Amino acid sequence: MLRLAVIAFSAALVAGAAVAAPANRSDIERSNDSPDKVICKRFVKTGSLVDSYRTCKTRAEWNRDRENVRQLSTSESCANRANGEGC
Repeated sequence: MLRLAVIAFSAALVAGAAVAAPANRSDIERSNDSPDKVICKRFVKTGSLVDSYRTCKTRAEWNRDRENVRQLSTSESCANRANGEGC
C-alpha cells in the first residue's frame, strides 16, 4: 500500500512540473506590443515529454506565420471537397 502511495505521489509531482507556468512572463505576446518586439516561444519536440526548443521572432513575424497557417488550412479544406461545393 505504501508503495502505491509513493508511486501516485511521484506521478503527481511529475505531472505538476510538466504544466507549471513559465517563470519569465515578459515574453508573453500581447496585442498592444509593437510589431518589432522580439517574442520567444518554447515548443516541446514531437515524441518527447521534456525535450524542447526555443524560437524567437518579432511580433509581426509571428502574426504573418499565424495568418499563413490560417490561409493554408482554409485552402486545403476547400481543395478536398469532392462535388465542387463551396467552403
